[in-house]
Amino acid sequence: MPQMEDHLSRVAQDGDRQAFAELYAHFAPRIKGFLMRGGATPEEAEDLAQDTMVKVMNKAKLFDPAKASASTWIFTIARNARIDAIRKASKPSLDGEDPALMPEEAPRADVTCELKERDARIRSALGVLSADQLTVMRLHFYEDEPHSVIAEKLDLPLGTVKSRLRLAFEKIRKELGDLA
Repeated sequence: MPQMEDHLSRVAQDGDRQAFAELYAHFAPRIKGFLMRGGATPEEAEDLAQDTMVKVMNKAKLFDPAKASASTWIFTIARNARIDAIRKASKPSLDGEDPALMPEEAPRADVTCELKERDARIRSALGVLSADQLTVMRLHFYEDEPHSVIAEKLDLPLGTVKSRLRLAFEKIRKELGDLA
């Protein structure tokens, strides 16, 4: 319909309210019927038809008559609005009683003290390691590097990397005693 394409171009260029009113009068009832045939309730169809026409007004500058007719372009907007509404409605709502959503309880004071003492003992045990052993431990446990990559990075034989890790474990085990 060349007349509707003309109205759409006037809305795009000048924000012509009269042209938009004619577009609305022509398309809104047709969009509502289209959406109801697609399974929307009359209330949903009415809301989606209004949303569609607001999008038409806001996006009129994007209309390209070389790609599609005005009616095709408008009904595509309506179809996409319906798809978005279905997707939004099908998202599950959160259950406030779901244990996964409940905040964790604050640890008791005695547990916090025990954890602090344990951490201090581990730091102290790491303090007995040589700089070379600490470097290998850091690369392996904190940076999650495999032995072969550590050997490459430090320009060491693979056996040396493994030996340093083993010796570091022995020193730490000895320092931690009952904690190990």
